[in-house]
Amino acid sequence: MDNPTYFLVIAFLFTFIYIFIISGRRNPRLPPGPYPFPVIGNLLKLGNKPHRSLAALSKHYGPLMLLKLGSKTTIVISSPDVAKDFFQKHDYSFSNRSIPETLRVTDHHEYSIAWLPAGDQWRKLRRITKECLFSGQCIDQSEQLRRKKVQELLDHVNKCCMDEKAVNIGADAFTTTLNIISNLLFSTDFAGYDSTSSQEIKDVIGGAMEVGGKPNLADFFPILKSIDPQGLASQVAAYSKKLLAIFDAIIDQRLQTMSSFDNDASTPKNALDLLLKDESELSINDMKHLFSDLFIAGTDTISTTLEWAMTELIRNPTKMNMARLELIKHMQNNETIVGERDISRLPYLHAVIKETLRLHPPAPFLIPHQAIHDVEVKGFVVPKDAQILCNVWAIGRDPKVWPNPEAFMPERFLKVEIDYKGQDFELISFGAGRRICPGLNIAHRTLHTILGSLIYNFEWKLTERNMKAQDLDMEEKFGLTLPRKVPLMAIPIKPAHF
Repeated sequence: MDNPTYFLVIAFLFTFIYIFIISGRRNPRLPPGPYPFPVIGNLLKLGNKPHRSLAALSKHYGPLMLLKLGSKTTIVISSPDVAKDFFQKHDYSFSNRSIPETLRVTDHHEYSIAWLPAGDQWRKLRRITKECLFSGQCIDQSEQLRRKKVQELLDHVNKCCMDEKAVNIGADAFTTTLNIISNLLFSTDFAGYDSTSSQEIKDVIGGAMEVGGKPNLADFFPILKSIDPQGLASQVAAYSKKLLAIFDAIIDQRLQTMSSFDNDASTPKNALDLLLKDESELSINDMKHLFSDLFIAGTDTISTTLEWAMTELIRNPTKMNMARLELIKHMQNNETIVGERDISRLPYLHAVIKETLRLHPPAPFLIPHQAIHDVEVKGFVVPKDAQILCNVWAIGRDPKVWPNPEAFMPERFLKVEIDYKGQDFELISFGAGRRICPGLNIAHRTLHTILGSLIYNFEWKLTERNMKAQDLDMEEKFGLTLPRKVPLMAIPIKPAHF
């Protein structure tokens, strides 16, 4: 063996031994966790459904667990008690975000309300979205818009009922929420209930959600980011360009319209109008990235929750009947849509939504947080820059927290004062602390209105005659959200009370 080759081999061996020793060392004050392999760490522990794999690991290592995912130090939270320490007691210290490489390709993390650090720009975006969309006054003023879109959904389902045609619950709920958001922002529909109209925007948002949820090797091994071995960054870049191009066209058209009139005399009709009238607040680029966040965060999460709620109710006809009887009791004559002001008078419907979010949280790990500095939690040190994953799926199925956790039992929420608005850490489907979802209140109203209206106006049967409801496939598909692996198809039937 010549000298250059010999020295290369020796260098390689020493490097491997060094990595092996360093990766095997563990600061005794770090949280417990499985022993990491050299280089890859605990990546093999994730599997194709990390929410389930990490829930199983936490039973052995505890609710505060450390993993090495390639070069990334990751902390996994799996109990309400630990979550409360992170997102209430040490909220600011864990308020940053762990940024995926796919977002860096488009620089979305530099403009995004979801991914910016909790600094001045983030606070400005939170304030603006509240003023334009999410304040109590704004939500009240947009109620008629939501009613109109829900009525369009009911008209579509009624047509399917007359034709004895199956409804794709998740897809049609997606169309409804997509149009609610597009009208709030732009006063226009983005999609129709037929399979061909405005399919591009559906494909772009759905594709971005699917790709964004796939584990990316470049996140675990930064040396690979320039190679993009799975092609995920290029796919996200393509979807992002299409989405931003759609917003570009809408904004350009609106600017041309505004230039034709006296701006002071024109009354803002939507969020875009409000933002354009105060040009000093946000740039056009800021607006486009904000719109991207609102569409991606607001459509798939709501439609996925609605599909799971309908799935659980169809599998549990007694629960479906209880929800329907409550609605029949409180609905006014000739009304078909559940009024948003009636939600507080529908405790069982509210319990159905809570139970669905417990069993099927739309974002199983929330959006990853990141430690700003070293923090001591429960006697352990969480190191600076560690990625924080809160496994809300595991919390929702923990037998120490929930009796009979695998069963769909809305009644459990009639006996306890637990809600999903960020104060009860047993149920933080929308997050908690300063990074809680800003659209929680509008999502709350939309979920109850759509689900209640579908239950009240129709009974539902499965498309396969000999199939028992209890035999429905309940497997989920892992991603940024947890949609059903097999779409729920059901045939609507007019109930006896009509």
